[in-house]
Amino acid sequence: MSDLKNILSDTAAFQDPILARSLGQLATSFGGFLITCAAMYLCLRISLWATLPLSVLAAGFLVRIFIIQHDCGHGAFFRSQRANHIVGILCGLMTLTPYAFWRRQHARHHGSWNNLDRRAASGLDIYSSCMTISEYLRLGRWQQWLYRFSRHPIVSHLILPPVVFLLLYRVPFDAAKAWRRERRAVYVTNLLLAGLFGGLGLVIGFERVVAVQLPIMILASIVGVWLFSIQHRFERTLWVSEANWDFAEAALRGSSYLRLPRILQWFTGNIGFHHIHHLNPRIPNYRLEDCHGALEGVQAAPVLTLRTAITTLRYALWDEDLRRMVRFPRYAGAAA
Repeated sequence: MSDLKNILSDTAAFQDPILARSLGQLATSFGGFLITCAAMYLCLRISLWATLPLSVLAAGFLVRIFIIQHDCGHGAFFRSQRANHIVGILCGLMTLTPYAFWRRQHARHHGSWNNLDRRAASGLDIYSSCMTISEYLRLGRWQQWLYRFSRHPIVSHLILPPVVFLLLYRVPFDAAKAWRRERRAVYVTNLLLAGLFGGLGLVIGFERVVAVQLPIMILASIVGVWLFSIQHRFERTLWVSEANWDFAEAALRGSSYLRLPRILQWFTGNIGFHHIHHLNPRIPNYRLEDCHGALEGVQAAPVLTLRTAITTLRYALWDEDLRRMVRFPRYAGAAA
């Protein structure tokens, strides 16, 4: 335990943002996204099908913009909190996310991840939480079916992500009554988005705006939610009760190191070093890899590759006896 505490303190050496790198990441991410979108609008003169390959590239830049928003939400992208909030709001307009609302919602995740007694506080628990086998077996037949349906990869990773960003974020769907500022941020964001896309639609046509922006948002939301989900709900993760939960241990065993090809690591803003991020959320995304390479103790975190990460999509139950995540079929007979 003392070693874990030492590792936690050692990460502080990497948490100071570097202004030149922050500004460079802003330029490449926003610049790449806007240039790709402009190219897509030009390609519409040829055909809709000519724009779709470019939507994959634009979605990659949008995921990178979301990572900047994520850093701003943790106060990690700039030294100035005012600058973090301004850039976070701008990123939120690109990702269709009410920044202040999302920031507080995400803070709940960082206070309760992989804690069996605090799952209700984790916000969008379909992605950051799970059910134990004993809890699942106590459900009625229809409740079990609904849980299995909601965790099916097609539903949870293809259908629901666009619904979250396009529809759910238009309302303060799980905000506490005391979240007045965050509720207001949802409606202000909606007004700004209406002005942004309404003005763009009046200039170049609403059909053209939908043809370009909708595929980008669908792809980016699917990738973003997948990244968030699999880095906590893999087979050899760690779930414990409140009495046994420890911040550093939960970061190194309840979060993963997703080792991606270099180009995908760039587009995903190094978020694959998720164990480092949970150890110290104040580390900017562009310093996560440096921290991982410098501190030997953090390299014991569970490692996922692109192939093994895809196979984790079916893990949905925590086996308290085996102390690992399992799939539904193993317990289908027992449940029946």
